[in-house]
Amino acid sequence: MSGLSTEASSPNGPRKVSATEECVGPMRLTQEPIQVLLVFAKEDSQSDAFWWACDRAGFRCNIARTPESAVECFLDKHHEIIVIDGRHSRYFEPEAVCRMVRATKPSENTVILAVVPQKPPDQEEPSVLPLLCAGFSRRFVENSSVSACYNELIQIEHGEVRCQFKLRACNSIFTALEHCQEAVEITSEDHIIQYVNPAFERMMGYHKGELIGKELTELPKSDKNRADLLDTINTCIKKGKEWQGIYFARKKSGDSIQQHVKITPVIGQGGKIRHFVAIKKPHIDNNNQVHKFNKEERCSGEHFQSECHSLRHRDRRKDSVDARSLSSRGSDAPSLQNRRYSSVARIHSMTIEAPITKVINIINAAQESSPVTVAEALDRVLEILRTTELYSPQLASKEDDPHTNDLVGGLMSDGLRRLSGNEYVFCKNMSQSQLAIPVTLNDVPPSIAEMLNDEECWEFNILDLEAATHKRPLTYLGLKIFTSFGVCEFLNCSEATLRSWLQLIEASYHSSNSYHNSTHAADVLHATAYFLRKERVKSSLDQLDEVAALIAATVHDVDHPGRTNSFLCNAGSELAILYNDTAVLESHHAALAFQLTVRDSKSNIFKNIDRNQFRTLRQAIIDMVLATEMTRHFEHVSKFVNSINKPMAAIEETSTSSVNSDCEGQANIRNSPENRLLIKRMLIKCADVANPCRPLELCIEWAGRISEEYFAQTDEEKRQGLPVVMPVFDRNTCSVPKSQISFIDYFITDMFDAWDAFASLPGLMEHLSENYKYWKNLDEMKCKSLRPPPPS
Repeated sequence: MSGLSTEASSPNGPRKVSATEECVGPMRLTQEPIQVLLVFAKEDSQSDAFWWACDRAGFRCNIARTPESAVECFLDKHHEIIVIDGRHSRYFEPEAVCRMVRATKPSENTVILAVVPQKPPDQEEPSVLPLLCAGFSRRFVENSSVSACYNELIQIEHGEVRCQFKLRACNSIFTALEHCQEAVEITSEDHIIQYVNPAFERMMGYHKGELIGKELTELPKSDKNRADLLDTINTCIKKGKEWQGIYFARKKSGDSIQQHVKITPVIGQGGKIRHFVAIKKPHIDNNNQVHKFNKEERCSGEHFQSECHSLRHRDRRKDSVDARSLSSRGSDAPSLQNRRYSSVARIHSMTIEAPITKVINIINAAQESSPVTVAEALDRVLEILRTTELYSPQLASKEDDPHTNDLVGGLMSDGLRRLSGNEYVFCKNMSQSQLAIPVTLNDVPPSIAEMLNDEECWEFNILDLEAATHKRPLTYLGLKIFTSFGVCEFLNCSEATLRSWLQLIEASYHSSNSYHNSTHAADVLHATAYFLRKERVKSSLDQLDEVAALIAATVHDVDHPGRTNSFLCNAGSELAILYNDTAVLESHHAALAFQLTVRDSKSNIFKNIDRNQFRTLRQAIIDMVLATEMTRHFEHVSKFVNSINKPMAAIEETSTSSVNSDCEGQANIRNSPENRLLIKRMLIKCADVANPCRPLELCIEWAGRISEEYFAQTDEEKRQGLPVVMPVFDRNTCSVPKSQISFIDYFITDMFDAWDAFASLPGLMEHLSENYKYWKNLDEMKCKSLRPPPPS
């Protein structure tokens, strides 16, 4: 026998397998041969006796020698019975082993038996309490007779084990009850409430704690039932017959609710009625017309006339939602009621329902059978759902953290705080003649070609390429990446056309910007290519998606003025007026990219592709460029998490089928057109702000560049008398570490956690963690600059 575990096998050939079968009502429980785990440090006559007793009983047996192997074996097999040797504490403490097993989730249905040593007759019988407190179910006084061990195991099987089978079945049954839509109430033979499910609580407005243990007679009754209805019901069910019919119940709020009720007596021990199960649902007409219902109530073939003529012409909605249930705060009640009725009427009249309309429809329907507090809460939910910015968080004031306040406000505001008379005219940094005549590229110099060999590595140093190419990294890197992805072949364009286009786009970036220049575009292109090569991303997108992503990354900030959207809107710039203060820069980048591309045939990379393909490609590029706008940041991240991360994680957690079907289910999620769109948006968003995930030296350099750009904007706002969008970015007082910490906390961490969960990017997450620690350390040192002060 090994030190870990050994499974018993009969020396006499195939063993007869006994299956335990139990019937719980209509549910049949079939248990495979019972599994027993023996935890004995040393093999002796006692362990052998249990071993052979298991064999005689037809049980499967394992032996574990150490506490650790016992827990490991139990988690693998989920034994119904565990026998722990408690005679020799020098090997292990039996109570400690039992506690280790009981700490696992599956052990709640396991019987644990302690083997205790025999005591001399003159010694007092020890207390069993310490064993029970440790988690043991029973104890067995040392006896190496196989028959004694066999009898003990059989008693456990017919006692506790079978009870555990039933309890496990009850768990599944109660899980079904907890999730079913019909209200269920279970009472004792004396009509004392013993269980109600969540649907019952919702329908009646009570919490189960207010009901369980109470007699039905203690609860308020509706005066809408005929006088003899309760007697009729009791007479029927006491005979063991089922009753069903229409019944009015009184909710906690005092309103009456008309229900379809079915009461079933449950026969228990001794052949007597032990419980009554009542299933209830609101008696409503889905067509929202005058309510008509069957005049007859049934009781196992016996018919009782129902006095319902006074209810026949009662309006269904008016009856089920009494005006009193809607009263909230004085004069608000009528408007609340009218608003609900009118919104429901509008929704029902729609021929085409949007998803949000369906949600509102469901909530309105739920309100009709809800208590006052729930109805009011649902009204507040409806008010929120009717807003347009469902994914944008409502930012709380952070007086203690002005860096976060200013950064978030500056990046996510549409910037509608304009001052009249101030004009910020957006100036191009090149003439039309310069744009129209691209320079022909010579062969790539060997030093640059060697540098580009590391392009597929995340640690690739784009700043070295910037220096080597005299601030023209985008053209060189673009040629390398576009070639490796077969962009020319896909677009059916020559390499010369691609070179001209890359030079044209690079010339349209402002080299005077410290951050938003062509080096940033090259950096984003590099990150985009890196992400596209990750296996899960690659398997989710087709070549058109890849080409769109690479082009979008190249042009995503073309002609950026080094100022934020808020600045342009406050200054009343031509672009802000053109784009109505909405996604001003992103709209400009996308539009200008296509204007420049199609202006001259020499640089028109789209000139040879099919019209329909061009439209699809153009739409994908525009969508990705617009996704870089920060006001919709939380919307994009939230949609990605809820539409892709969570469903894929659910498949991984719940899949019990083969790995192939698991992968197929995840592929179906990734490859839908809607989710491919979300993946592309998330890809370019992460590529656009990947600086905190770069190696530390690159991260520090980029932090300095973006800070300088924000400092320059603040200087200009002060000069022109414009609102200062981000006051903390004052070059004389700003703490760069604090600004980086705020940016990572608010925008980066959650987004890259989600992207890493999808694309698997452990290296990036390690850099992010190290960089965050770096900024934190600087902040704790009260250092406001990019680097710590030199040692004195």
